[in-house]
Amino acid sequence: MALINTLRNKGGKIIVGLIGFSIVAFVGADLLGPNSRIFGGSNDIGEIAGQSISYQDFLDKQEEMTYNFQLNQGRSPSVSEQEYIRNQTWDALISKYAFENQFQALGLKISKEEIVDMVQGDNISPQIRQAFTNPETGQFEKENVIAFLQSLNEQTPQQRASWYNFENSLAPTRQRTKYNNLILKTNYATEAEAKYEYTNANNTAEVNYIYVPFSSVEDSLVSVSESELKAYLSDHEDEYKRDASKAINYVVIDVVPSAADTLEVKTQIDKLATELANAENDSLFATVNSDSNDPYNSYAADKLPSAVQDAVVGDVVGPVIESGSYVVYKVSGKEAGAEYSARASHILFKADDDTDAAKATAKSEARKVLKQIKNGADFAEMAREHGTDGTASKGGDLGWFGEGRMVAPFQEAVFNAKKTGLLSDVIETQFGYHIIDVTALKTNEKLKVAKVALELFVSDDTRNEYYRNAESFAFDTNSSSDFKENARAAGMSVKSAGKLGANDKRLPGLAEARTIVYWAYNKASVGDVSDVFEIDNQYVVATLESEQEEGVANLSSVRNEVTKKVTDAKKAKVITDKLNSIDEPVLANRIIAYDGNNVKYYSMDDLKLSSNSLKSVGLAPKAVGVAFSLEPGEVTAPFAVENGVVQLELINKHEAPEISDYEVYRNQAASKQQSRLSYNIDQAVRELADIKDERYKFF
Repeated sequence: MALINTLRNKGGKIIVGLIGFSIVAFVGADLLGPNSRIFGGSNDIGEIAGQSISYQDFLDKQEEMTYNFQLNQGRSPSVSEQEYIRNQTWDALISKYAFENQFQALGLKISKEEIVDMVQGDNISPQIRQAFTNPETGQFEKENVIAFLQSLNEQTPQQRASWYNFENSLAPTRQRTKYNNLILKTNYATEAEAKYEYTNANNTAEVNYIYVPFSSVEDSLVSVSESELKAYLSDHEDEYKRDASKAINYVVIDVVPSAADTLEVKTQIDKLATELANAENDSLFATVNSDSNDPYNSYAADKLPSAVQDAVVGDVVGPVIESGSYVVYKVSGKEAGAEYSARASHILFKADDDTDAAKATAKSEARKVLKQIKNGADFAEMAREHGTDGTASKGGDLGWFGEGRMVAPFQEAVFNAKKTGLLSDVIETQFGYHIIDVTALKTNEKLKVAKVALELFVSDDTRNEYYRNAESFAFDTNSSSDFKENARAAGMSVKSAGKLGANDKRLPGLAEARTIVYWAYNKASVGDVSDVFEIDNQYVVATLESEQEEGVANLSSVRNEVTKKVTDAKKAKVITDKLNSIDEPVLANRIIAYDGNNVKYYSMDDLKLSSNSLKSVGLAPKAVGVAFSLEPGEVTAPFAVENGVVQLELINKHEAPEISDYEVYRNQAASKQQSRLSYNIDQAVRELADIKDERYKFF
């Protein structure tokens, strides 16, 4: 009793104290968090060309771009669109700071006069031209631009703001175009490059070669030590440069309705099915009681839901399970529609080719089968036996089809039928010869169908049970080392994601996994196991398996790849030593002395310099280059390529003759360069800007 009185007298002060503590804790979380300035943290979201980008600067720009989206679309962005806008914001800041340095260095500016010229002068902006092109004539009408500008003060504030914002974007866009054109317009292919393009495309060689794949040497015959792996990685550092990344393992627990949840919905839908059967107003009943967005509709025969294909007016069908819901249908009535549909089955006989003889054979075969069906053979069985298209497995059934769905001769034959049943002769179309069984005459009848759907749902009890299981797994798993074992014991499948970038938001099997990536980069240390993440109807528990700093890859992250490289190098030595020991000058005879089962002999009489592979060898650009460096009759020593060892013999080389005009090949070379230039310009400027992207700390 004393406690109750104390709470009555001092409860207000206690509540105020608790609220105050909560506020302090909330603010303190920011002050003492990883980005707190008190402990040397930073509110910067990144750096571009030496310019620090604060979190607030980023938000201001993002707000501007979100406002533009709302003006243009007339609505707020969705969650996925917000992510897109966030990326656009970062790109806009890169354009502003990274490219601005380039513009200033070149003195590249856009004058007010040039803006006017872009809007209503002689060099109209493409965006303006598109917006004010007459859709009927396809012609740009400058007078409409002028009329619009003259009436701008009469427009709504939103329309004026949208225009001014668009006008402000013209200068940066034109500035970027000018900058790109300064480089793009200088693109040029030299005479030497044109000749190289020509010889690459036209020089050929005749070669013989033997090929021994690495797979022919058993793995047990070579051993690889840890020191050899480290030495290989050290010697090939440039090949294994990596961006900073994380690697995680995780389990996904799908939250699905339990048997009790399903039974509850089944009980409800059964009750509604009875009520729907006796309803006086089917449309109103379905609209009030259904979870679907199409509770009442009229369907032509070829558009009917599959469950009511054979139903008649008054029939109630279901419940059936469709798209995660229990569904009951009622055919409420019928009406005449504007289009016709019919139903048929067919057996298609295709000719082997386009010759008259082949067509005659196919037609004769079709007529033989037609005669058998007329004499009592089962149509569906004959379709399964003789059909040559996808309907054969269904006994030839095409289902209902509307006008225009079939080629003209087929449609005419079915739609002109006066009675159901087998057509008297085969029908020829562009696909072959058809035996046709009309199973329903053409009709324009539409059925009115009421649909009551109840979604299968997960109850709170079921959801809580799944959560407890996930929480128990996370609690009992102390580190990455026992993650897989505990998951296996719990019957869970472990998924992995390596090379996880700081700004990634998806994981295999998880479309929206940004919270997990954020945890991996901002809260977790290697070996940590996360709390339970809730993502849609899934619970996820993750562990940070490893992390890669920017630079040379950790051996652990590329061990399999490096092991294969070192193993293949050792196998290459085994193979080349064996080939070199064979005293046989004729290349073709070496395969017998080596091992006829594991080495093959090949010939190519049209190997091109532009090729990067050999027949039956695969990728082997080194071998192609070596082949063209040989003289006729010369045989190489055996050497390693991507997947094995080859030894080449050049029979002859055919060099393309000089031509008087290489302009076509000059244009081809220039075109190849041009296609990459815009991208290369962008990448070069970004590289020079030394961009540091730390958005992952905030989003």
